[in-house]
Amino acid sequence: MRTQTLTQAAIGHEGLVRKAGLILGGSLFIALAAQVSVPFFPVPLTLSTLAILIVGLTFGSKLGAATLLAYLAQGAMGLPVFAGGMSTASLVGPTAGFLYGFVGMAWLAGLAVERGLARGVFSTALCGIAISALLYIPGLAWPAAVMGKAAPDLWAYWMAPFLLGDLVKAVIAAMVVWGGWKALAAGKG
Repeated sequence: MRTQTLTQAAIGHEGLVRKAGLILGGSLFIALAAQVSVPFFPVPLTLSTLAILIVGLTFGSKLGAATLLAYLAQGAMGLPVFAGGMSTASLVGPTAGFLYGFVGMAWLAGLAVERGLARGVFSTALCGIAISALLYIPGLAWPAAVMGKAAPDLWAYWMAPFLLGDLVKAVIAAMVVWGGWKALAAGKG
């Protein structure tokens, strides 16, 4: 059972400066991924969830969640880190439920690694798919509660168009992380 994360194995998590560097680098990685966007309405299709899965799977639960909290804080401060260069307004807009759910997504991905559930490329991909599906709970609850959207609208516009992309991104994240483990093992051998 693997209880260590990829970044712990490669560079360690000791020290405040190292953790701060990982959080800053991870939040920048997610911000850049958010700018790779395919316009959909009302929620854009971005590479954010791919980056978040990679961060969670490589940083672990606590550092992954801290990275996403830093990312949200950067957006709250007005930095253009969200999709389409958006910032503060997105935290109360139609995508806010997804943004807040990103923290749980990173935490769950890291927890899957720490608990040994994400051990190989296949199990890591399955964990990523399940975690991506769970993101729809806060993602859809927000527009349902705040905007009064009905279930058919939520399915048709907020969920169905993104399912295949989420599946592909979960598999890519698993391949990237598994490739990182293989490269680390080859470097030590």
